[in-house]
Amino acid sequence: MNDEITITYVGFWQRVLASLVDTALVVLITVPLMYFAYGEIYPQTDTFAMGPMDVLINYVLPFIGVILFWVYKSATPGKMVIKAQIVDAKTGCKPSAKQSVIRYLGYFVSTIPLGLGLMWVGWDKRKQGWHDKLAGTVVIKKNVNV
Repeated sequence: MNDEITITYVGFWQRVLASLVDTALVVLITVPLMYFAYGEIYPQTDTFAMGPMDVLINYVLPFIGVILFWVYKSATPGKMVIKAQIVDAKTGCKPSAKQSVIRYLGYFVSTIPLGLGLMWVGWDKRKQGWHDKLAGTVVIKKNVNV
């Protein structure tokens, strides 16, 4: 008996849920580090970046963490919760490091025009946001049917 693999693209609301899980995890890691680095002044400032530790903790650390998760697990923890993974749109294999970096930077492109590139997931036939299209990736669920 052969197992048949069915590919299902992950839609907008499931990806929103995964994003909320990832955001909560990033906040749980970065806020204590920012308090450690800047103390009580941290939540009282309205500057874009308080200093080098701010840039390292809030921008570099999440960038490295997300890229590593995408390259080694094909998913962030949020996507793991919903049993989804990011794959190369052509091969179905794990995304390359280059695709992962393009996808991450593509989030900025997707967000700038009022989040239209992120909402695109809801309308696209393969559920790709602009960041997915730029990187050549799709987000899928794999179901094994017997």
